[in-house]
Parts: sequence; structure tokens; C-alpha cells
Amino acid sequence: MSWLRVRELVRKEFIQLFNDKRNRAMIMIMPFIMMFVFGYVVNYDIKNVRMAVLDYSKTYESRSLIKSFEGSNIFHVTHFVANEKHMTELLLRQNIDVGIKIGHDFAPVIRAGQTAPVQFLVDGSMSNMTSVRVAYIASILDRFNREELRKLYPMHMSYGRVDARIRTWYNPNLDSQYFFVPGIVAFLIMLTSFILTSIAIIREKEDGTMEQLIVTPLKSYEFIIGKTIPYIIIALCQLFAVTAVAIYWFEIPFKGSFLLLLIAACLFLLSNLGIGLFISTISSTKQQAMMTAFFFILPFFMLSGFVFPIANMPEIVQWLTYLNPLRFFLVIIRDIFLKGVGFDVMWPQYLALTILGTIVFTGAIMRFKKRLD
Repeated sequence: MSWLRVRELVRKEFIQLFNDKRNRAMIMIMPFIMMFVFGYVVNYDIKNVRMAVLDYSKTYESRSLIKSFEGSNIFHVTHFVANEKHMTELLLRQNIDVGIKIGHDFAPVIRAGQTAPVQFLVDGSMSNMTSVRVAYIASILDRFNREELRKLYPMHMSYGRVDARIRTWYNPNLDSQYFFVPGIVAFLIMLTSFILTSIAIIREKEDGTMEQLIVTPLKSYEFIIGKTIPYIIIALCQLFAVTAVAIYWFEIPFKGSFLLLLIAACLFLLSNLGIGLFISTISSTKQQAMMTAFFFILPFFMLSGFVFPIANMPEIVQWLTYLNPLRFFLVIIRDIFLKGVGFDVMWPQYLALTILGTIVFTGAIMRFKKRLD
């Protein structure tokens, strides 16, 4: 193998790549834009729940219940309505997230030591957010019930109880950014390497230079190496950049080894570049290659555990996720960022990335050889 020929092909690829303004924007600007958009927008933290109140009771007890929600810094009463129709309209127009209806007999029933029903209407169009809001409502109601019990029975009551001392490891404040931002790092690397590699060979065909390269002394494997090295370098540079943003801007703790992260990224790129090269060999135009690349990207994203837990998927779909390299890389990058675990724990993920990368990249090279013949 002639490294001189490979070096010149790599140099040509960089020149050709950066001569296109759109490619420069994709390589240098897009990762940071997506990093900030995903880092701030994709968030499951409950911070501002708009609430409407329909209070038929208008008593001290009903006002105490409303204040218990306002004092949580999560629920904010934005509307006091006079009838159920108005509350339904607010929910329909998405002007509120939760509606609370307090009946006429709320206070007398509580004073009698009985159970008083209170109706909560919750917008369930976003099920994940709704389940968290319902859990907060139940927590606040439980605290309100204990306070009212102490008011009704002020005597000292001593009884055995369980004292739960809960410690949340790796993400003490349960911030969504701790979960999403490391995953965004992995997704950005996949997105860039997929798209750029998928159009690498197509560009030569459309520019009319493919035939010239074929008749040169370049061997087929030298051509593949020369074509993939630039995208490996670009992807690793993006890895350094977005990891720095995650650590120093979003303040995500990095507790593990950067060397292990770098090795995992290289194994992950092996699969991505192999799929990108395969797409490039079966496509005729850049548009076709881009559409085929997004056909792969969406299932990889959905079946990776980035947003939706794999354990909640149907069993047959869970088996399909083992063909997804992003699934294994997400486990590695989150464990390195948040847990600081070593190779002795993550070796199954490294092994899976190695097997998938070897199979996919070898298949892409074999496919490309057939197209050169």
C-alpha cells in the first residue's frame, strides 16, 4: 500500500470538501447549533405548570389547598374560572396544563373528618410530561393531607414509621440535561459521518472524476482509506468540540477516561462509515444518498434508547436494537460521562461495536470492489 497515494487522496478530499460553503457550514456550525438546541429544548424537567382553579367552596380550606400548589414553585395559577365550560376551553386551547375543581362541600366534609373529592383535569396530549405532573400533584396532595390532619388532631401522635433516605447517584438533581446532552454528542457524530460519507463517492461520480480515479494506480482499499480518513478526522474533531461544550457550557460532569471514549468513538465510526460507504455505492445522486442516509438515521435514533427506554419496546423490536451501533455507544458515553466506569464494565458494548463495525465496513468494501470491476 502506498501511503503517498493515500495522503494525496486525503488532501484532495479535504480541499474538495471545504470548497463547498454548505459543507463548511455543516461541519463547523451545525453541530454547535444542534448541541444548543437539543441541550436546552429537549428537556423533561417540570418547571412551569400552568393551572386554572374552579373554586366553588371559597373557604379557608380551599384557599389552603390552592396555596399548597402555588408554594411549590412548579405550579402557577394563571386563571380563576367561574364554570367548567371555561376550564374546558382553556385546556382545549392549551392555555393551561392542569385544571382543579373544588366542590361546594369541600370544607364541611374535611371538617367532619371525611374524605373530600377534588377533581384534577390534566392535559394528556404529552403522556411523558403528564405522568410527571400527576406524580407532583399526588405528592402535594399528600403533604396537604398531613398538614390538615395535624390541624384537626393537634395532640402528639407517636408511631413506628419508615424513614426513607433516598440518594440519587450520578444525577443527584435529576436534571434532564445529564441524560440528553451526552446522547446528543453521540447523535451528532453519527449524523455528520453518515451524511458526509454517503455522498463521498457520489460526488466523484457527479463531478465526472470517478473514472479518472479508477484508472489511477490507486488500489481499491487505498481509495476507501483515503476517502474515510478525512471524515474520521472531522468526526473526532467534532467529538472534542461538542464534548468540551457539554463539560464547560452545560456543566455535565465527565468522570471517566477520555481515552476510552476516543476508542469507543473510533469503533462507532467504523459502523457509521461502513453504512455511509454502502449508501454511497448504491445511490446514483446526492439527493438519493441523502434520503437513504436519513432512512437509516431515523430508525437508529428511535431504537437507540436516546429518548424511549428499550425495555418498554416490544420484545421483537428489542432484539432489533442489537443491530444498532448507536445503542451501544450511548451506553458507553453516558457511563463514561456520569459514572466513570472502566473497560471491565463496558467490554460487552465495546465488543458489540467491534463486531458490528467489522461486519459493516467489510461488507461496504466488498460492495465497493464489485462496483469498481
